Amino acid sequence: MSEPQKSGSGRRDFLGATAAATAAGLGFTVLAPGMQLIKFAEANTNTVNTASAATTHTASAKVRWGMLIDTTRCATGCTDCVTACATENAIQPGSGRPGQSSQWIRKIELKEQATGREISLPMMCQHCADAPCVDVCPTGASFKRADGIVLVDRHSCIGCRYCMMACPYKARSFVHEELTQQNPEVPRGKGCVESCTLCVHRVDKGQEPACVEACSKGDHTAMLFGDLNDPASEIAKRIATTATSQVRADLRLDPGVRFQGI
Repeated sequence: MSEPQKSGSGRRDFLGATAAATAAGLGFTVLAPGMQLIKFAEANTNTVNTASAATTHTASAKVRWGMLIDTTRCATGCTDCVTACATENAIQPGSGRPGQSSQWIRKIELKEQATGREISLPMMCQHCADAPCVDVCPTGASFKRADGIVLVDRHSCIGCRYCMMACPYKARSFVHEELTQQNPEVPRGKGCVESCTLCVHRVDKGQEPACVEACSKGDHTAMLFGDLNDPASEIAKRIATTATSQVRADLRLDPGVRFQGI
């Protein structure tokens, strides 16, 4: 960690402690902003929320869930992963005001100017180890589970959208209107920010995220999900033997989503 980062962390600790002490003196029970919130969220990741506080599961720090996307197998024009995500999480494409529809995963097309090579790949929340969305959240609504999955607790989200501005991957959406026909396992709500959850409700039942399952069923096999910390897992073996990249690795956020072929 560089010296400026240490200094910034110290200032956040000081301001957080001061705010907490002041609030305690006034008789209020509050969460201090900044670093104090991060520590609060991390301290409570043994028993964690899915996205709603309605269901709790135990998440182990021994596991770090991640995804590997092979762009050499991701076909231009294929949106199986996008469709599966929308279906699983009851996201209705095109609903709401123009330009304000939620989209937890999207396909993007890249072209290498030097060679003309074109690449198609899905982009979603990268579930960073050092998630900036968690760092800037003033209420602790954005938090990271012990197993690395980054989520939003809609009951704590005040809709300030600081996390949306902090995310370098443009992975978060804001719900502008009332929602209907929801999946009970994926609570969403007006006035809240949301993003890819890696289908945490499925992962906690031993299943794969919907996008990965759809990609496999479509015989594309461009998406691989598993435990990055387990050297015996297929994803860990692939990363150990194949050149992979993290998008914006220069930011040192340590994303849990890796890409092959970019």
